[in-house]
Amino acid sequence: MRIGKYLNSGHERPFLQNQNHWLDWSALRDHAPEAGLRDLMAAALEGTPAAQAAFFTALPGLETWLARDAAQLARLFSAHGQSGLPQAIAPPCRPLNFICVGLNYRDHALESGAEPPAAPLLFAKTGNAIHAHGAPIRLPQTSQKVDYEAELAVVIGRRCHGVSAADALAHVAGYCCGNDISARDFQFADGQWYRGKSGDGFGPFGPVIVTPKEAGDPHQLRIQLRLNGQKMQDSNTSNLIFSIPELIAYISKTITLESGDVIFTGTPPGVGFARKPPVYLKNADLMEVEIENLGILANSIVAG
Repeated sequence: MRIGKYLNSGHERPFLQNQNHWLDWSALRDHAPEAGLRDLMAAALEGTPAAQAAFFTALPGLETWLARDAAQLARLFSAHGQSGLPQAIAPPCRPLNFICVGLNYRDHALESGAEPPAAPLLFAKTGNAIHAHGAPIRLPQTSQKVDYEAELAVVIGRRCHGVSAADALAHVAGYCCGNDISARDFQFADGQWYRGKSGDGFGPFGPVIVTPKEAGDPHQLRIQLRLNGQKMQDSNTSNLIFSIPELIAYISKTITLESGDVIFTGTPPGVGFARKPPVYLKNADLMEVEIENLGILANSIVAG
């Protein structure tokens, strides 16, 4: 199942994507077989602070129903579906905790001149970095070295604290593409990564959340980034140093993960600063992160 959010009259509303069409949740809600699921879907459509929790709580029941009644789903898409993706797409969730993992591909650690870490190297992005598919990213006026990083993003569906690696994937709502935009001059000069990783719009992810059943094995997905059509990164999530269950278990020992929290799991080699000569983002550049089974996250660059 593929679900996302879009803007309608200034409010974020959930939608379901099926092949090359999308459907507002309101077209599904009244046909849901259980009252509890209908209530959750209605709450997710209200745009209140509790809507995100209802959205994630509804996902398992929604997926079960749609898998069981494919014929009705086809009828609803035929009657109400629209082609492509919504024009005003929004981030598929609003994480309270936006956590990133550094140097989690062995070959990227080596191209960065660093030893592969013995434990996950964590940092965070601030809320202003949350950004949607298709939304332009403005370069900071004071940075001259802004870089791209293709990432597999993990979206937490159920609150978890102190979970084991064996139980960790039960708390995952799904996966999507991410791009860890990084101002390298800030990152390397500051002695820590906070400012360099948290510029406005520096954390786009999406375009939709793909649930585990449809995404397949998250550790066997091809991950690529294209810059103006040229392939810059091309690897596979099988090359992660720390697996997704290991990351969730490690993080949740001290940080309670809430529904809608996002973990960027690291980037493969090919980033701009490590190239010879270096490649940094400039006005009118187009970045496309493509991950097998998850789709394409595209964002353009505009001058500061």
